[in-house]
Amino acid sequence: MYEPFPKNYAWNLSVNLALCMGGAIGEIEVANARIRDAAAYSDDGGTEAFFVSWCDMAHGLVVLGEEDEAADRRFSAAEKYGRALVYYMTAERMQSRHYAPRQQAYSTMLELTKRWIAIGGLDCERVEIPYGDTAFPGLFSKCAANPSAPCLVFCNGLDSCKEMIYRSGIAQELNRRGIATLMIDHPGVGEALRLRGLTAIHDSERWAGAAIDFLERDGRVDPQRIGMIGWSLGGYYAPRAAAFEKRFKLCVAWGANHNWGELQLRRLANEGDRPVPHYWDHVMWVWGKPNLEAFLEFVPRVSLVGVVQNITVPFLITHGARDRQIPIEYAYQCFDEATASPKRELKIFTDREGGVEHCSADNMEPARSYIADWIYETFAEM
Repeated sequence: MYEPFPKNYAWNLSVNLALCMGGAIGEIEVANARIRDAAAYSDDGGTEAFFVSWCDMAHGLVVLGEEDEAADRRFSAAEKYGRALVYYMTAERMQSRHYAPRQQAYSTMLELTKRWIAIGGLDCERVEIPYGDTAFPGLFSKCAANPSAPCLVFCNGLDSCKEMIYRSGIAQELNRRGIATLMIDHPGVGEALRLRGLTAIHDSERWAGAAIDFLERDGRVDPQRIGMIGWSLGGYYAPRAAAFEKRFKLCVAWGANHNWGELQLRRLANEGDRPVPHYWDHVMWVWGKPNLEAFLEFVPRVSLVGVVQNITVPFLITHGARDRQIPIEYAYQCFDEATASPKRELKIFTDREGGVEHCSADNMEPARSYIADWIYETFAEM
């Protein structure tokens, strides 16, 4: 993994994710050079300096993009807006939920996403997914070449959002293979958490089922070929959903989060690395818990032990050989317990292929392509 900030995993992970989303290393290096000393304080310390430097970089790109747009250079403008939204997203993701300026950065990122999609002519639209007496938003990447395409519902992890999924390129790879993607900000992430107050729930089949309901009503995909995929903590959410929502026809866990509840106890004991600064405050926010005691009392429910045995569809698990966040033993445990799947596969990414870190954040292409091929081939077998 590219590590511009020695011994600061959370900061380095953020930089690598930005690169996976199409950030430019030259721009990123300029922003990082201003804050190299701040990174030495701790994961949490110095994050405001990170925010200022990366937002300044993003703002400069927006100005350049607006100049391109005024000159009717729409594709050039879209490229700049796309990178700028990545930098705003990265800056916001690093902050404490109590840091007020992050709210404006998040709003700016949402607006830039709309401009990037519209000006770039991308085949993607914003949708609202009814959920009980409320709704949560998604990005729907259609497949114009295949009006009865299969579709993947793609859920987030602990700290990502639908825009991160789309910028990562997985929907585009699936689209090239004739498959649509519905990327969702479900309860606990993105807009659902930040703007609507929808906190995470352990029984993910509830909101995943709402996503299928939406696709069935929408009518632009094959309702008999809908799959579920999630990365990071989505490696818990997606298998849980596929185990109990039987309309899903396949499942992918991009990172084997088999026992996230147990993992929190290990993190309390300082085992492994954490994905974001201000970690414990962040997880209490995500799950809607008032204090650490309440969170730790609840979190054993977030486990696939005794759950993946109920997965009766094809199931792919991927994991980086040197994942510093999720122990590789969870990948083997998840595979071993998914005995009812008619086609189960465990793919460990090694130095030979690349993509050895958490969710292949060091090099996402090998995992992205492998997963897209597996999904295409599995749907074709149906």
